[in-house]
Amino acid sequence: MNAVRAIDFESIFQYAPVGMCVSENRIIQACNDVLAQMFGYQKEQLLGQSFIILYPTPAEYERTGARITPIMNAKGHYSDERIMKRASEELFWCHVSGRGLHKEDAHAAGIWTFEDLSAKRQVSAELSPREREIAALLVEGKTSKLIARQVELSPRTVEMHRAKLMRKFNAATSNELVNKLLRLGS
Repeated sequence: MNAVRAIDFESIFQYAPVGMCVSENRIIQACNDVLAQMFGYQKEQLLGQSFIILYPTPAEYERTGARITPIMNAKGHYSDERIMKRASEELFWCHVSGRGLHKEDAHAAGIWTFEDLSAKRQVSAELSPREREIAALLVEGKTSKLIARQVELSPRTVEMHRAKLMRKFNAATSNELVNKLLRLGS
């Protein structure tokens, strides 16, 4: 007879190959060492802190929270690639996935994973916070019209930001821009 072994969820959380945390109202309640190392903090420095310290600017923190709320409320989960900030102020691309634990309130409690993409994709051009947001949505394959709706801008304003990004990355087409953002071509 095989004895049923208890699963050690604490060890799974601590030794997961990606950064993980549990949040309440966008405050980090628990995190693993991978998350702390990825962002350049000691684990204890992150506990009780707002996610705002992981964002390049407070405005990006606010806009991202507002953008993902309706998606989380509808689906219960969210995933994207965005530019985040280490304790050293270095900006880096990060894949972020999360699941809300209360369907009626996306940010009440959640489980989040973070994967550092800097080995695959570098932050190379000096981008404004809005350009970083637009770039992240372009990488997801969204059209200017969809991006405009999602970030509450006019499609024309999104096109203006796309044109600035194309100049900064010396891209002749939108596809070339996305490839350069993904660091597939350049």
